[in-house]
Amino acid sequence: MNTRNTSLSQTVLEILNRDLNKVIQEIESYKNENHIWSLAGNIGNTGGNLALHIAGAINHFIGAVLGRNGYVRERDKEFSEKNITRDEILSKVKSAIETIHQVLPVISLEILEDEFPEKPGGKSMTTGFFMIHLVSHINYHLGQINYHRRLLDKNQ
Repeated sequence: MNTRNTSLSQTVLEILNRDLNKVIQEIESYKNENHIWSLAGNIGNTGGNLALHIAGAINHFIGAVLGRNGYVRERDKEFSEKNITRDEILSKVKSAIETIHQVLPVISLEILEDEFPEKPGGKSMTTGFFMIHLVSHINYHLGQINYHRRLLDKNQ
């Protein structure tokens, strides 16, 4: 197997690294740590749960599925856990950053062109397609965290 890094996997690595570090900045930027776990208006997820979901998705899809690192995802807990500390959230996001730096550099062109081992939403897709999907999914939730933080912090 050719383990040279491809431009797509390098691009995904750079974007995910940027966005995961932005998740860290967002969580650190909440003026009141309790707001990380607050619901407001029609927003159904807290910033904390979204950050846990992002970390869980990366550690599962990149770490466990592609990297076979043994990570076991508890997706329901990503949305049901409440009131864990800011530092615990940040630790989980930092673990996701470590995961992308361990796994993505060895994703070959052959792996990108192969079918992704799981079928998210019941749909077959190549690993390259899935990685682009994952980047956009993470970015969507990053925007939700940013909005959540600004909405709750505006009254501080």
